[in-house]
Amino acid sequence: MRKSEGDKKILSYNDVVLRKSDLDILSGPYYLNDRIIEFYFSYLSSYHPSKDILLAPPSIAFWTMNCPDSNSLDDFLRPLDLFNKKLVIFPVNDNDDVSKAEGGNHWSLLAFYRESNTFIHHDSNRGMNKHHAKRLYKAVARFTSNDSNLTSEPGYVECMESPQQVNGYDCGLYVTAIARSICSWYAQRKEVDGDGGWFCAVVEEVTPCSVANMRSEILELIRSLMAVKEYQPASR
Repeated sequence: MRKSEGDKKILSYNDVVLRKSDLDILSGPYYLNDRIIEFYFSYLSSYHPSKDILLAPPSIAFWTMNCPDSNSLDDFLRPLDLFNKKLVIFPVNDNDDVSKAEGGNHWSLLAFYRESNTFIHHDSNRGMNKHHAKRLYKAVARFTSNDSNLTSEPGYVECMESPQQVNGYDCGLYVTAIARSICSWYAQRKEVDGDGGWFCAVVEEVTPCSVANMRSEILELIRSLMAVKEYQPASR
């Protein structure tokens, strides 16, 4: 059977494969899918290369949150080396159906910051994903330390100052924008910013206008990477 035009592969970036349908999503006011968020997280990882930072792809976050056997998470999460990461960022989706790879209706962001030993949830729609973020936190918290004698498990905070979306489809863009802001703050910080952490940076940088621009920025980023690959000389 002939593949549809939307299934046409347009870019392979690290381990992420983007298709024409992903460009269509970015070209209009549509809900971001897993591939676009995974691509942008992979781009941020390349832009801020650090063994201290992990931007987990949506598939990792989804399975960790919905894994029916918590004991099997040991083998699944061990390669991520979470106990040696100082900053970990997860995209959170409200999909509860493990048979649907791209289900759900809302994205939010859960970040772990080792300096404060805290998971912080950023939700652009009034805490809509609070229940799912807490499920992910409870599933992954024990993997953030390899010290069996650690008595203080990581805390959990709902960021009440988190920027709020002004429409029903930009939640994924807020995740990408907040992730970018947090990574930039971490890369530029000279010392721990006290209890506020990156909150001030996120509030200042993630606005409805900047988020709206993210759609075209990611689209242009993909097109620029496509052009580089298209005109790259063949290896001999």
